[in-house]
Amino acid sequence: MTAPTVAGPFGALREQLTDTVAAFADSPDALADILAGMVDDVDRALGERLEIFPVCHHSPASALAMVRRLREKQPRVVYLELCEDLQPLLGELRNCRLPVAVQAFASELDGFPADWGPLSVVAPVTEASAEYQAIAYALETPGVELVLVDRSTDHVFQWAPREQPADAEPTAGAGEEALHGDAVGLEIGDLRPRFAELEAHLLHHGKVRHWSEWWDQYVERPLADADHDTYRQVMVLIGSLFRRLRPAGSDRLDRDEDRERYMWTRMRQHLAASGADPADCLYVCGAFHAASRVEQFGLGSTAPDFEISPRTGTRWRYGLIPSSHSAIEAQFGLAPGSVSIAAATWTKAVSRSGTAPFRLDGQHGTTTRGRRGRAAVVPSPGAEPVADRLTGFLAAPPPLDGLDEAELRGWCVDIVRLARRNGYLASTADAIAVFETSILLAGLRNRARPTPYDFADAAVTCIEKDVVPGRRDVRRLCEIMLGGDRVGQVGYDALPPLARDVLDRLRPLGLDLEKRTIQRALLDLHATPGLAGCSDLLWMLRRLLPPDAVRPIMGERRLGHRSIQESWDLALGRHQRALIELGYEGVTVEQVLEQRLRRTAWAADATTADALTAVEDAICLLDGPRLVEELGARAVELLAGERTVDDAPEVLRRIRRLLAHYRGTAPRLPAWCEAFVAAGYAHYCTLLPTAVVDEETGLRQVGAMLGFLFGMESLALALGCDRSQLELAVAQSHPEAPGKVALLWAARHQLGLLPLAELRARCAELLANPLVVPAFPQYLSGFVHALEPAPGLAPFVVETMSTAFARLPDPVLLPWLPTLITTLRDQGPELVPLLVREAGRTFPGTLPALDAWVPSWAAAAPAPPPARRAAPTARVSALLAGHPEAVEAVAALLGCDGGWRPDGAPANGGDLAALLAAHPATADAVAVLLATPPG
Repeated sequence: MTAPTVAGPFGALREQLTDTVAAFADSPDALADILAGMVDDVDRALGERLEIFPVCHHSPASALAMVRRLREKQPRVVYLELCEDLQPLLGELRNCRLPVAVQAFASELDGFPADWGPLSVVAPVTEASAEYQAIAYALETPGVELVLVDRSTDHVFQWAPREQPADAEPTAGAGEEALHGDAVGLEIGDLRPRFAELEAHLLHHGKVRHWSEWWDQYVERPLADADHDTYRQVMVLIGSLFRRLRPAGSDRLDRDEDRERYMWTRMRQHLAASGADPADCLYVCGAFHAASRVEQFGLGSTAPDFEISPRTGTRWRYGLIPSSHSAIEAQFGLAPGSVSIAAATWTKAVSRSGTAPFRLDGQHGTTTRGRRGRAAVVPSPGAEPVADRLTGFLAAPPPLDGLDEAELRGWCVDIVRLARRNGYLASTADAIAVFETSILLAGLRNRARPTPYDFADAAVTCIEKDVVPGRRDVRRLCEIMLGGDRVGQVGYDALPPLARDVLDRLRPLGLDLEKRTIQRALLDLHATPGLAGCSDLLWMLRRLLPPDAVRPIMGERRLGHRSIQESWDLALGRHQRALIELGYEGVTVEQVLEQRLRRTAWAADATTADALTAVEDAICLLDGPRLVEELGARAVELLAGERTVDDAPEVLRRIRRLLAHYRGTAPRLPAWCEAFVAAGYAHYCTLLPTAVVDEETGLRQVGAMLGFLFGMESLALALGCDRSQLELAVAQSHPEAPGKVALLWAARHQLGLLPLAELRARCAELLANPLVVPAFPQYLSGFVHALEPAPGLAPFVVETMSTAFARLPDPVLLPWLPTLITTLRDQGPELVPLLVREAGRTFPGTLPALDAWVPSWAAAAPAPPPARRAAPTARVSALLAGHPEAVEAVAALLGCDGGWRPDGAPANGGDLAALLAAHPATADAVAVLLATPPG
């Protein structure tokens, strides 16, 4: 092996590492190249004219080193590794309470696959981060320019593999972890091994469970009090190590190198345009990028600038959304509680060191105040020669950090107190046990001083003896005690116009809706009509926001109905992100709602039921006739184009509701309603023969089709439809499934083609056939669904079900009963009242009457009346001729002027005889009254 050349400030370290490898390694060539390359990377980064400041994401040590360096160097230009199109938002951070996230959002895509939408990118910002300190310094110090140099958010997705939108970290789906939603997270300084075996090796030998704990023990604490040169050299060394041990040829490595080319190109362009002196500039980037080996690295590079592709036509919208410690942990795969522990470490380190951190003027919620650099910037002295600090840092033993018994004792007392408040049977003995166990665990992990991780493990071991559902676990209590899950908030002035408009319009409620608590709003619209606008807005927000953001407790809004009293649970402060993202879609809630209704109706997978739902929402929430007409016309178009009847039940339910609404509120039906009924009548007549034989079409769908055809028949015929269409459709239907056969029988009965007596006879034949008896419950299910198109069959359905319950054997009846109950509950809840009402009319209401009750369909048929002889015409004529007064009086009353025949017989005697023979009931009654024999 050729010995490396000893040159530069790190020559001695390079030689020492090479000798060590040669003495101990099995294959020294590869390892020597890695170690020598790491030293070369440090030498190269520190020798660059433009000072590179390596950082780690949400690292208190990086933040402290940043504050010290900014106060010492006071640069005029700060280059920051962050998406360049996010820069206009940074000034709004002063109106927020940290942590918050800078967001770029796009819902209308142009140049990206449609299934990626909506696109969202977030960059969380906390006070204990180096990027926030750099931003605060640049914005609050006169004469300092802040330049973001990383790729734009559009390029984040341009460079992503087409099979996935971006290399987003996993996010949680509920709670505070969901504050970022499914956005792609951007972090400055992602320092984590991408070589799985290396991370597992470090965790195993470090005797820790998570990477965040390893980083805190072996990097954060040793660098917390390190000087500037030592900090820079160690961070670049770590970045180089992780970079060289990353698998070669990975897509992510290629994207990272393109990002480095992009950033160096932007910095060169800015320096050339502004004429700034590189000695007065500071480049803040992740330690991984500080050890870059791309050809564009450094201001002295002769490589051409990186060719930056133009952005797509996607329209991006920008804003700030609230973030939280747990959301950041879930976004970037950090250990639970690690960001809260970092925040507590930052506060303690600032207090111990006396360093005054930078803070934006007007910032809310931060606990530290620092000078804002109002004084003029003093030019920094020339660059000092680089000295080797790595050798001493790597060779020296870690500084002994003595046990702070007062701090640990306070933690133990506080966790026992908090555990007792949350239902744990903790005592002073547990506090002592936690104290001793924390020291024991720290010793086992080669730590002289217990860390918060050791304390949390000890508390779980000693206090959490069992897990009770619904109770906070002890580890979560430790996180709360050590700093809690701090949740940020976007201030009113930083909100988009729509969000501010919502808060202004809801101000008459008298509630502070920016709070994260759930607040109850009571609206008496009868006593205070001025709150009607608040009610309308709340119902629209109910349609647009998550269910828990605006939840009605009392009152409802439906077609033709508005409540006079309403009660709401409002949690807009807790769902601030959803409200802010709503502001990306429009200026007012009404505009956003109209856009979403149109988007729903004109979506590629939109159905007729979706369009009718949009029509209902437009009537109830917007009351815009023009929009309703457009959505209704779209529903007619979708109905005519459908080739299945899967949504027929929903379509029938909604069009019935809309027709009832218009008949009660308008003088005539809208044109789109008439067109919908006419088109639906022809459409379902066409599909009926195919649907009844299709195995994928269920009874409910066929019943809904017939319900539409028979329920809308009168209106359809009035609009010009032909009834023969329905008759032909029924005649051409030949179902095989028993349930559909029963539905077809009901349809034929409704058309008058199948008398009820014949229908009853067919059911009796089915029950009498032992081969058909096992399938008879399916016929009953069909008859139950037939109540939709033929509600007049309710008595027959009750009769048939009663007969089936009486005659079907138990092995057939009992397995079918649960199916009948679930079918009625899930698919036909509106049919149950009809059956119950008819059963109440059919069956007796008392038990004694039930014992003696005989069903009407089971009673013996009445005997036919005896044959009657024709009335003798001669005797009747003689009777009337002998007593003419009554006949003459009736004739005078009726205005008849005809006289008597000469023979005394009345005119039209044959007609009279025929009339009496056809209707003998009156003559019989008169005969009984007169006690005269009928003969």
